[in-house]
Amino acid sequence: MVKKQSSLHVLGVSVLLVLLCCVNYSLCEKIKTYKLTRGSLSVTFTNYGAVMTSLLLPDRHGKQDDVVLGFDTVDGYKNDTTYFGAIVGRVANRIGGAKFKLNGQLYKTDPNEGHNTLHGGAKGFSDVIWSVQNYVPGSHITFTYDSFDGEEGFPGNVTVKVTYMLIGENKLGVKMEAKPLNKPTPINLALHTYWNLHSHNSGDILSHKIQLLAGKITPVDDKLIPTGEITSVTGTPYDFLEPREIGSRIQELPGGYDINYVIDGPIGKHLRKTAVVTEEVTGRKMELWTNQPGVQFYTSNMMTRVVGKGKAVYKKYGGLCLETQGFPDSVNHKNFPSQIVNPGESYLHVMLFRFTAH
Repeated sequence: MVKKQSSLHVLGVSVLLVLLCCVNYSLCEKIKTYKLTRGSLSVTFTNYGAVMTSLLLPDRHGKQDDVVLGFDTVDGYKNDTTYFGAIVGRVANRIGGAKFKLNGQLYKTDPNEGHNTLHGGAKGFSDVIWSVQNYVPGSHITFTYDSFDGEEGFPGNVTVKVTYMLIGENKLGVKMEAKPLNKPTPINLALHTYWNLHSHNSGDILSHKIQLLAGKITPVDDKLIPTGEITSVTGTPYDFLEPREIGSRIQELPGGYDINYVIDGPIGKHLRKTAVVTEEVTGRKMELWTNQPGVQFYTSNMMTRVVGKGKAVYKKYGGLCLETQGFPDSVNHKNFPSQIVNPGESYLHVMLFRFTAH
């Protein structure tokens, strides 16, 4: 009798697990790593958070280095508070007060950064297991995720798809797509890669030169929530309209750079050149284009002694982020471009990187 009860108990647990998998397929997904390689460009990923875990690039002499900060194992990403290389959402960046109104209804999101929501909440898209829809090692990989109604407080079911693709010999494309199924909802996805073009373990990025083709910013308060203003960068430390070293005026700011830039030019279907980053020792150069209205320039101000790949210790200013995006907290600022996507509509976010060395 005891054995029969044990068998029935095991059977019951098994059935429960199967039902859970049917409800949330990601529970049954295995965490794996994947590599895309073409010519001298090699990029690796994991389906945990759809994270870009490494990117190998040659310098001017052909020596390859990994220029992306990260961890040696998936467990590192599970315990990560820096969002290394992850796709963040449902709404990237911050939502002030962890709440917003949509069509007269108040929605409260997870306040995972004080009283505010950061990168979708405590368990945003960076902390879920994605499915792999398509994988061709010399070409592309597509990750998918089904976000459920009420996830971290956001309304409606949403299907999400992210494709990383190699283009030519030296370009990487990133296409982020999403479709609401039954309710209007804000959507703002971002790729949170930390770059160091010298190499991931080479120290700080203060000597990197950057050009940002963006003449305005959205100023923030002391909690990094936008005030709603849009101001010119002219005459301020935020002015990178002409290339200069990141560290040249960083001491004039509290902590460093962590601000949304308004990309110059009309918003539309066409990609706009957004940034150019160069590193003189290796000769490496990274150019970025996007179809999004903004880009968050972040110099890893909050990073303190994170042990990463090869036991490298990442410190403050150890990497730079260029997160193309909709404006932060746009759900609470009517003068910002809307992030609301309705059922029947589609969200599309495209990034294009070009890597060279001279």
